[in-house]
Amino acid sequence: MPRSAHAKRVLQQSAPVFAALGDETRLAIVQRLCAAGPRSISGLTEGSAVTRQAITKHLHVLAGAGLVRGVRRGRERIWELDSRRLDDAQRYLAEISKHWDAALESLRKFVED
Repeated sequence: MPRSAHAKRVLQQSAPVFAALGDETRLAIVQRLCAAGPRSISGLTEGSAVTRQAITKHLHVLAGAGLVRGVRRGRERIWELDSRRLDDAQRYLAEISKHWDAALESLRKFVED
């Protein structure tokens, strides 16, 4: 089934997001930024067994996928979520879901006929 150029571009843009979110620690960081808003490294490591160095590495992966950005404020860097990439990924998943729903409906009709 050939994909349109648009579908291919969306897939290429979404793949790094899904890869970045495939790690439990990175997913927890995104969840924390969603719930608590922008945070420093100290704020992100608070109450966690993960080191500041490990959190920093995970943040750089998330930044590479376009999910977070760091803004320097004085001596600290404050990390915040860029929800546009999550919105893009959500739209991609919704599109996949729509195709699956259509395929399952076709199968249902075939089985019932």
